Formats: sequence, structure tokens, C-alpha cells
Amino acid sequence: MSFADLGLSDELLRAVADAGYDTPTPIQEKAIPNVLMGRDIMGCAQTGTGKTASFTLPMLDILSHGRAKARMPRSLILEPTRELAAQVADNFETYGKYQRLSKALLIGGESMAEQIKSMDNGVDVLIATPGRLLDLFDRGRLLLNDVKILVIDEADRMLDMGFIPDVERIVSLLPKMRNTLMFSATMPREIRRLSEAFLMNPKEITVAAPSSTAATIIQGLVTLKRGSAQKEKREKLRELIKRDDAKNGIVFCNRKRDVSVVCRSMERHGFNVGQLHGDMSQPARMETLAKFKGGNIQFLVCSDVAARGLDIPAMSHVFNFDVPTHAEDYVHRIGRTGRAGREGHAYTIALSEDSKYVAAIEKLSGKPIPPLGAAKVEAKDTAEPTNAESANTDDAIVVAPAADKEDKPKNPRNRGRDRGARKDAATESAPAETALEKVADAPKKEEPISKTQQKKSSRRERERAREKELGFAPDDLPSDPVKGLGDNAPSFFLNAFPGSKSTSK
Repeated sequence: MSFADLGLSDELLRAVADAGYDTPTPIQEKAIPNVLMGRDIMGCAQTGTGKTASFTLPMLDILSHGRAKARMPRSLILEPTRELAAQVADNFETYGKYQRLSKALLIGGESMAEQIKSMDNGVDVLIATPGRLLDLFDRGRLLLNDVKILVIDEADRMLDMGFIPDVERIVSLLPKMRNTLMFSATMPREIRRLSEAFLMNPKEITVAAPSSTAATIIQGLVTLKRGSAQKEKREKLRELIKRDDAKNGIVFCNRKRDVSVVCRSMERHGFNVGQLHGDMSQPARMETLAKFKGGNIQFLVCSDVAARGLDIPAMSHVFNFDVPTHAEDYVHRIGRTGRAGREGHAYTIALSEDSKYVAAIEKLSGKPIPPLGAAKVEAKDTAEPTNAESANTDDAIVVAPAADKEDKPKNPRNRGRDRGARKDAATESAPAETALEKVADAPKKEEPISKTQQKKSSRRERERAREKELGFAPDDLPSDPVKGLGDNAPSFFLNAFPGSKSTSK
């Protein structure tokens, strides 16, 4: 089947041909005719299978007739991230170049005045993130009364990011008579419940098992031993890149601070690398992404901000520096490669303690991640620094053997840390028997005398001195020498008196 068999207009067919596509993907083949018929769609397909074109192409065909009113968009596309929204806007530019349709992009980090100005004359396609859209609506700069088509893209990501309350409010502001399309790569129960609330008699399209991975992606798992340091993971990452002679790729980290550490480490080892995470300004994020797409950056170290929907042509590799804590994120991460039928590689570096996350991924995808073999990285003789400052510079420092460290001046602030590191290294390197022998042969240290023990000792000394003075032992006295006072009787009450045992002696 070709795109011409789907019922698209001649202008769209020309634009698709100019983009280099002639055969629709399964999701496009099933979704486009139903959207053209005006049916609601609940689409679930693997990432990288062309979901974006499955709704942009029929939308352009439907919106080619009619005209937008001021501040009243005719269609609305909701995206969870700024990068996804910008990418969808680029798709409309590519496929709509032979049509006179206007679009506007509402995302955070950009000038609000420019975005308001772009809607003054009306827009046919409004692409937005939920937060910025509601902000402009509450300011009275936007009306949603004329929206005919609503697209909720990456619905499961909307759920993960906490956008569902905002999405529910936006849907309540739209006309009841509209065409609603939902697309996602995974289908958790919450998304299915939302589809029942937002969609009317939808056509459910599933072209692959939910949360499955593409067959064109060669996966691999490297497991390092328990307690391996971050430095060893960075060494293994560089080893994997050199092993496959990777053309380009994305390195995913779970935490933003690790993104900067891994990026600087790769730079020091001669890699052409950039970084992308949520704390960067929007212009910097867009500039970095444009350089990566254009080939000016070979490797991109990023957080999960780039895990959803980004289409990077001919990207060969994905490296999971950290195992994702959510199994669905693994499906989206590795989906950045192996797109449009191309072969891709996805390698994951895991520690022994990450086994539960790996098991969750394998359960979700329905198949195990094949191992790449035993890890070759061995533990170093010296302990890995664990503080953030040393982690940023460890790859540039050659660590001397432990024997040479004794002759070097030490930083007083690190005295406790160095002593603990030497102790741990000695314990790990020594056999168990030797360690036990050392403990057994070590001289026993005298325990410090507590204040309570000191008081008891002083009392006993005073009692012995008193015995010497009286000439008899306290045991020779009556059990209760002073009625009513017991052991608390003053010492002068206990002096010798006529008729006592001491006088009889």
C-alpha cells in the first residue's frame, strides 16, 4: 500500500514524496483513513513507528478547508515536553509546505509576547504544552471554543509528569463535538480509563504488543559487580562506544547531575559530546538538539527529557548509563534508535543492585535483555571517591598505588576519609583467615574506666580504710545497724560502742 491509497490530497502526497517516504507504516496505514472519516482514535504503537505523521497528515487534509478566527485555534495538539512540541511543529512545516495553513507553538522558556502575537490573526494548528496553554487562557489571550480536532500525544508521559489534571481541565474547555485522538507507546490502566472519559466510541489501533521493543534494535546488558563505582561505569561506557565504533548516540542518565559528570568525562577522553537536561534554558536546549541532529555533536548525554518522541535520523546507538527505574522509560529510550526500519543498538550498564529494575523491564517487554558477557572492569586498589567534587575530576587523575600514598602530604580535611578508604582497601584485599588472625593476635586494648566505675572504686577504698580504722569488717555488724536508715546511715552512727563485737575482741 502507498500513501496515495490512504485518500490524502495531492498537495500532501507531493510533500510526503519530497520528504522521501512512499510506503506508510502500519500505524499510519490504519490510523489515517479513520481520522479522515472523523472517528476518535486510541492508537498504541512502538516508538519510532511514525505516530506523529499518522495524525499530522490527516489533520492537514481536514483543515485545508476553512479559516481560523482571531485567538481561536481550529485544532489543538498537546505535548508533554517542549522538545516534542517543537518537533511536531517541524512536521507541520515539512508536510504542509504546499498548503496555506498557519500554526503556533506555545511552550515555556520562550517569549510570551511573541506567542500571543502569533495567535492574534488566528491559527489553524496550535501545538502547546499544558502549562503554557492554561497560562495564556487564564490571561484571556486564548479561546478554545472553535477547536475541532484534539490530539493528546504521548499520553502515558502526560500521566507520569503529572499533567493529567491540566489535561482534564483543558478538555472541559473544549466543545463537546470534536474529533479526539490519543497516541501512546505504552498503555497502562490509567490511560485506558482516560481514553474512556475523553473519547467517544473510539477506534482502538494497536499495531504491536503494548510496551514491546522494535525488532530492529539489537539490545545488550552489561552487569558490573556489586559496589562498582561510577568511574567504572564511565570506563565501561567508553569501552562499549569504542567496541562498536559508534557513529553517534544518546547516553541516558537517571539524574541531572550525572549528566554533567558523564559529559565532562567524555569530553576529557576526546569525544565530541553535548548535554541536555531540564535545568538548561530553552534556547540552550534547542541549540544543543539542533547541533546533534545536524551532526555537529556526535554523542548527546541527557536525562529522560529526550526519551520520548524525538526523531533523530539514522542514530546508531543508545546507551543506558543508568538502568531506568520505570520500565516504560526503557522502551522509550531505546526507541530513539532503530527507527524507520533501520538497525540500531541499545546497551544498558547495570550494577548488581539494579537487578529488580532489569527484571521489571524484561517482564514488561516480555523477553530478556541478552547479556554482553561478564564485565571486564575490575575493582581498583584504591577506593573510589564518593563526593561530587571528586567524581567530576576522577577521570583526569592517575591514582598512585596505595604504597606511594604514605609519602605524600595529606589534606587535614580528608584525614578521616583517607583513613577509612585505606581501611576498606586493606579489608577487601586481605583473605578472610588473615583478617581473623589479625583480630585474634591483636593486643587487647584496655577499656576506658567510666565515671560510675570510678565512683564504685572510690567507695570500696573508703570502706576498706574505715574497716582498718574500726578493726572489724562491715559484715560483722548487724544486718540493720540503725533502724529506719538501712544502708543510708551516717558513718558516725557506725562507730564502735560498748558491747560491740569490736570491744569484745
